[in-house]
Amino acid sequence: MAAMAALQSSMTTLSLSSNSFLGQRLSVPPSLSPLTVKPRENPCLIVVKLKRWERKKCKPNSLPILHKMHVKAGDTIKVISGRDKGKTGEVTKIFKHNSTVVVKDINLKTKHMKSREEGQPGQIIKIEAPIHSSNVMLYSKEQDVTSRVGHKVLDDGKKVRFLLKTGEIIDSDENWKRLKEAGKEKTEVAAAAAAAAAASTS
Repeated sequence: MAAMAALQSSMTTLSLSSNSFLGQRLSVPPSLSPLTVKPRENPCLIVVKLKRWERKKCKPNSLPILHKMHVKAGDTIKVISGRDKGKTGEVTKIFKHNSTVVVKDINLKTKHMKSREEGQPGQIIKIEAPIHSSNVMLYSKEQDVTSRVGHKVLDDGKKVRFLLKTGEIIDSDENWKRLKEAGKEKTEVAAAAAAAAAASTS
């Protein structure tokens, strides 16, 4: 009996409630409470830099935005950087989605072509690889100087490009006629080759 009385007295001194064992916290004296941490006024924000292809702006149809270029097909340029630095040539093709140009007989690469037909041997050819437009400048053959490009409107209301150093107009009617004739010749040659291939297969 004495042992039972001692146990009851010890339980009353602990002052435990029946709800303390049902998932609720025990009553902790304030002297043993954990320290409260004050939040910082200016929290440190982690900034993640996006990659280039994630920052690339696209049109609503998911196509890349075309870049404005200072050169056009048919322009005479001079390479100012790279392996072919100092060489001059004519621009044959431009790519506005990545701002590159193809120049005649410049930046040649070796390509191994497999034989397409039986009995026809393979061949090694040289192709003109594109170079970035920032590595070329417009070139004047008459005064042998490179220059940046400017824009102006003529008296007849036509907007043309000209060289800032020499004042030479680039967009002349003769150049456009020459480019059109070259394009027609290419299409005629391609049509003749296609007709010859069709005749040989038949």
